[in-house]
Amino acid sequence: MHGIELTPEHPVAEIVEYAERAESEGFDAIFAASHYFNRDPFVTLDRIAAATDEIAVGPAAANPYDTHPVTLASRMATLQEVSDGRGIFGVGPGDKSTLSSLGVEQERPLRRVLESFKIAQDLWAGERVSIDGTFETSDAGLEYDVEGEIPVYVGAQGPHMLRMSAKHADGVLVNASHPDDFTWASDRIAEGLEERPDDRGEFDVAAYASVSVAEDADAAREIARQPVAFIAAGAAPPVLERHGLDAAAAEEIGDAIERGDFGAAFEAVTPAMIDALSVAGTPDDVAERIEDILEHADSFVAGTPLGPDLEKSISLVAAAIDRATRE
Repeated sequence: MHGIELTPEHPVAEIVEYAERAESEGFDAIFAASHYFNRDPFVTLDRIAAATDEIAVGPAAANPYDTHPVTLASRMATLQEVSDGRGIFGVGPGDKSTLSSLGVEQERPLRRVLESFKIAQDLWAGERVSIDGTFETSDAGLEYDVEGEIPVYVGAQGPHMLRMSAKHADGVLVNASHPDDFTWASDRIAEGLEERPDDRGEFDVAAYASVSVAEDADAAREIARQPVAFIAAGAAPPVLERHGLDAAAAEEIGDAIERGDFGAAFEAVTPAMIDALSVAGTPDDVAERIEDILEHADSFVAGTPLGPDLEKSISLVAAAIDRATRE
């Protein structure tokens, strides 16, 4: 899979134009970022599906906290219908600092994600479901048929979520941008694959990296501050330690995000954070990093911000992926 993330921070009509360009550039999957402060990802994906022909479409990664998991399953099934079977379900625990803004506690995230997509799969298969776990539902079911298989990709970074995804899901969106993180993640995924039932099929390891590319490396790195701030704020301590990043600085960034002071959060991002938590630079820089990452992954998804000129960056990212995967 050569995927791309489009964030509906822009008007939906613009995102649709970017999606059409992405399909023409050879991407085969489009993910829409799922944050309450952006436009609705499922509305956006519906419009993208109507304007494209073959590219897979899905949220990345929808979280089962701000939306009840049964409702989320139905929304995903609806996207599967309107896209003529091109749906792909990206699901994860969500961003802790963002959920805090909604007064939502991110309790037992691994269990919540697992229960959510297992229930979704049962609902899509036409079953009625009941559960009293991290959420509750009683005799819930969909009053319509869901055609085709919807692959489930778990957004993961920590060791337990990585292992769980390898055991239970169709794929994983590894939220990382540095080869060292993928070397470490590969071992955790291998542990999960050892317990994966044979009838569950193949498992796709997709690198879900924050990418920023431009002919001007400084411009690419500057715009990367924005996603890197969110990544740093939510990074687990071992990730920060692996790259020698200041945990106190990351906590300060998270505090700024929680109080809505995004300017301060972006300004506090350090060059070392950009190096470790994003793929940012010239097309040659980005292609080289992607090639290194794909030593440990099957697929690559280019996440936000993509670059300072989004339309041009889509083409530059496509060319970088092509160069990195060329035999």
